Amino acid sequence: QVQLVESGGGSVQAGGSLRLSCAASGYTVSTGCMGWFRQAPGQSREEVAIIDCDGSTLYADSVKGRFTVSQDNGKNILYLQMNSLKPEDTAMYYCAADSRPRPPDWLGREIREYNYWGQGTQVTVSS
Repeated sequence: QVQLVESGGGSVQAGGSLRLSCAASGYTVSTGCMGWFRQAPGQSREEVAIIDCDGSTLYADSVKGRFTVSQDNGKNILYLQMNSLKPEDTAMYYCAADSRPRPPDWLGREIREYNYWGQGTQVTVSS
């Protein structure tokens, strides 16, 4: 049984930093296709950062240069380092993983491309 547990959210002022963690059980982070998504109130869930099964990464334009996704293979944890935070980064952040055979056109940018989700961790950035 796969479980993803996010942590590390909180309240920070604009310009600050946070590091989110996604601890996985029943799923191997080092070889998985995983992503970070976020959802603000009244808005759709959107991709933030993707790490493909081959280790390549993809970032939403809104976070490029500020956020970094990484893996700790020994601890089986996926991280999202968030720097230079802005009020518009305020959202619930979710970790996602896909355990199904990876199709050739997998990009990891859509919700349907994942079959496991964490419960989310709230990030609030004040101006």
